[in-house]
Amino acid sequence: MTRIGIIGAGNVAARHADVLSGFPDVSIAGIADIDLHRAEALASRHGAPAYGDHADLLSAGGLDAVYVCVPPFAHGTPEHDVLSCNLPFFVEKPLSLDLQTAENIASEIERRSLPTAVGHHWRYLDLIGHARDLLAERPVRLALGHWLDKVPPVAWWLNPSMSGGQIVEQAVHVLDLARVLVGEVSMVHAVPAANHSDGEVDRATAAVLRFADGAAGLLATSCLLAQKHRVGLEVCADGLALELSETRLLVDGQRVIEDDGQAKTRVDREFVNAVQGKDADVRVPYGEALRTHRLALALAQSAAERRPVVLDESEGAPSPGLRSDGSAATRATREGDGPQRPSRRTE
Repeated sequence: MTRIGIIGAGNVAARHADVLSGFPDVSIAGIADIDLHRAEALASRHGAPAYGDHADLLSAGGLDAVYVCVPPFAHGTPEHDVLSCNLPFFVEKPLSLDLQTAENIASEIERRSLPTAVGHHWRYLDLIGHARDLLAERPVRLALGHWLDKVPPVAWWLNPSMSGGQIVEQAVHVLDLARVLVGEVSMVHAVPAANHSDGEVDRATAAVLRFADGAAGLLATSCLLAQKHRVGLEVCADGLALELSETRLLVDGQRVIEDDGQAKTRVDREFVNAVQGKDADVRVPYGEALRTHRLALALAQSAAERRPVVLDESEGAPSPGLRSDGSAATRATREGDGPQRPSRRTE
């Protein structure tokens, strides 16, 4: 049995726990959350002990791997503590609120040569293979990304110093998909709508993206709606238009291909395979996710500073001369008068 500990007991952690518990070769060894009651509720469903601090979970020992399922502002300490135990880990996106935290973690992972995976489960959609086959020999020339949705029902989400904003926290899935189907991005220019809720995340953003191979892109995000309206990526190539969501692929506005719905299971199974030393199809190890994270932070930076941001095409990082920390904070927090970030909190 592969024994897995989980840090965080929110909805995403619960989803992973349910999937992992369905594998005959995996057991949930413990769940930690600063809200002990929530940890106990989730742990009791899986016959596991609960902890009020992830340090206690790690100190209990007997783990083969750890899932880190905490909100954006809580990343950093849990990952480093897991790495100090020389344990592989799976972490949910986004990787952090700032670039430096994620880069430090990536450096330590590389030093220790440990298996990692990040929860970009869209990479495991059955639809991706269909899309890539259809696009073979036909490079994408236009990409249109959307995340038009509501405000998620968690207290921290509207606070930019805790969530990083909608692009970093949600639309990063669409950005990751764009990197898969179109390629790396060399420049972004994001324009936020006037925000009538001072100190909260931008409720709508429009952005232009220039891809390194010459393709043009647009991204529209909004959390103004009462329900999820449109989330996905459209791409146009020579004689072909594809529209991808988490559930279906629309070809030329006519033919529909439904996804098999197994992406959220595959992403966990392949990580477990890697932990067990088997052949594993881990499509987004931490270093790969870092490239998408840099892109999301560059868009957030562009929106905050009201100017284009040029990225290093080889690394997907903001170029020298622009802000080196890649912070997704608002103008208030950039100037030091925003709220301070708590050290840990779960979803």
